[in-house]
Amino acid sequence: MAIVLFLIVMAIIMIAAAIYAVMQKDLLYAVLATGVISVVLSVFFYLLQAPDVAITEAAIGIALTTIIFIITIRNTSRDEDEYRDDHVEKF
Repeated sequence: MAIVLFLIVMAIIMIAAAIYAVMQKDLLYAVLATGVISVVLSVFFYLLQAPDVAITEAAIGIALTTIIFIITIRNTSRDEDEYRDDHVEKF
């Protein structure tokens, strides 16, 4: 019973993080929310007795993808609204 409750709570956290990532205007926070999704997904894979998939998801989904997105955001504009305002003013 406790594991079922844990899985439900983790699923709710994953859904909430997905909604937050889609609705967030600040791209850095959206990327961090996708990292939370990858953490929860990695735990799900581990509990489903797929430790190799869980390790791969942790390495690629949490570490590599998040780092690449953060480096890209650092080199470009961080807020979606800033780009929109600059783009409109140029024309």
